[in-house]
Amino acid sequence: MKILSILLPAILLLGACEQQEVTEIVQDEPEFDQAIAVIHPTEGNDVSGVVTFTRTNEGILVDATISGLEADARHGFHVHEYGDCSADDGTSAGGHFNPEDNPHAGPEADERHVGDLGNLDSDGDGEATTNFTDNHIAFSGGSNILGRAVVVHAGEDDLQSQPTGDAGARLGCGVIGVANPGE
Repeated sequence: MKILSILLPAILLLGACEQQEVTEIVQDEPEFDQAIAVIHPTEGNDVSGVVTFTRTNEGILVDATISGLEADARHGFHVHEYGDCSADDGTSAGGHFNPEDNPHAGPEADERHVGDLGNLDSDGDGEATTNFTDNHIAFSGGSNILGRAVVVHAGEDDLQSQPTGDAGARLGCGVIGVANPGE
């Protein structure tokens, strides 16, 4: 019994040390400076392109070049909750990424879905480019976009209709992954 009273505290202390080491490892998220999503068309569409996300001191820089869009139109542009573009219509990507359960809004709103990135404006050739910095998306924590999807929609996001901005069908979808730093 005396040996047990000596060994039990030692075993408990050792277990606590192991638990702390595991906790520290789990809380140590890797740091990435850039992510990328390659947009592929959903069935019956021709939308394709690349969206890069780059960490800056001001937030995450979003740089997109998309082609195959309707000419001279606005197209909803969002991060969706799942990195799954396997459904023919892109619905496997789920809804807008909204970990804080906020209402849908525009990218400038204080309270919005993390995934609300606004609209892409296409030119006369059906191509759209955009470049802006966003302070809601992140590469770690609750607003982490890695492993989620970027979706380009058929219609304009009105930035207010709930829950999706009435942006219509999904024309293209791409999973957000860690970018190769050598590229």
